[in-house]
Amino acid sequence: MYGIAGYGAYVPRYRIQVETIAEQWGADAAAYRTGLLLSEKTVPGPDEDTITISVAAGRDAIARAGIDPREIGACYIGSESHPYAVKPSGTVVIDALGIGPDCHVADFEFACKAGTEAMYVAYSHVKAGEMKYALGVGADTSQGAPGDALEYTASAGGAAYVMGGDNVVAEILHTYSYTSDTPDFWRREGEHYPRHAGRFTGDPAYFHHVLSSAQGILERSGLKPADFRHAVFHMPNGKFPLRAGKLCGFKPEQLEQGWVVNLMGNTYSGSSPTGLASCLDVAVPGDLILVTSFGSGAGSDSFVLRATDRLPTVQKLAPSVRDQLVDRRINLTYGKYVAYRGKIRMNES
Repeated sequence: MYGIAGYGAYVPRYRIQVETIAEQWGADAAAYRTGLLLSEKTVPGPDEDTITISVAAGRDAIARAGIDPREIGACYIGSESHPYAVKPSGTVVIDALGIGPDCHVADFEFACKAGTEAMYVAYSHVKAGEMKYALGVGADTSQGAPGDALEYTASAGGAAYVMGGDNVVAEILHTYSYTSDTPDFWRREGEHYPRHAGRFTGDPAYFHHVLSSAQGILERSGLKPADFRHAVFHMPNGKFPLRAGKLCGFKPEQLEQGWVVNLMGNTYSGSSPTGLASCLDVAVPGDLILVTSFGSGAGSDSFVLRATDRLPTVQKLAPSVRDQLVDRRINLTYGKYVAYRGKIRMNES
């Protein structure tokens, strides 16, 4: 049995409301709330970045795994907002978590699916017998240009997964990926904010890849939507994952637990991994979970997981995603939001 031995998620406590952003630009807040199906987004503090988010999520993942961090033989960080263009994020993360130095480290980048990319490689190494445990993380402090539609959704957060073959809390039964060259969203070297192709990012980018990946893994596994307790789709906004789930044949109640975008926005590489963590927070042994990510450019990874008898014993060892979303909230004015984002840019430079 190979899969997730421990998981953790981190949600920054700072938030900004849709109304606050809309007021700044003289926009219709109700239209954005309805169009995006979200009310607020998380904002990284001035001392938070992909590395600190990865450390916080990784610490909880290791606690739930109940292992010595020195047993982890690889650490992969998936993000499109690594603090350094050259220096890796992973080297800082393994030192902070007590992993290594006997450890293979790499930073991954594939737009919003870099997190599931890191998870897949970590899982593959363990399944191949290369190491006992491996850590895969998806984390971001997402970028959205002031006044752009992305500013309402681009947020911060992430999740970490210890992959192993012992004491597994969720067995990975099937994996599948679907990829093509579809330039819907991009950011060149040196540019701070990404650019996108507007509605083109929906179809043929998001929906084509997400549906192809989800339907592909269902066909290969011989499973049908009714077999699953939970399903998670990448969440660039509130509407896209709900529509994707419906087109795949999933019911609203199967999508509800993993649909966290309405309270935290789009955490890019941390989006579907955080949705999965939310599902693991409440899953019971035997539950099947489908996860499908999406990364612009474009591609999707899908996983079919089954909760094991060990999962209920570790769920309360760290804060749940929903508890962090509801209990830890500090609302920001637009001015404070800009100040925090400005300090982050200064730190990155």
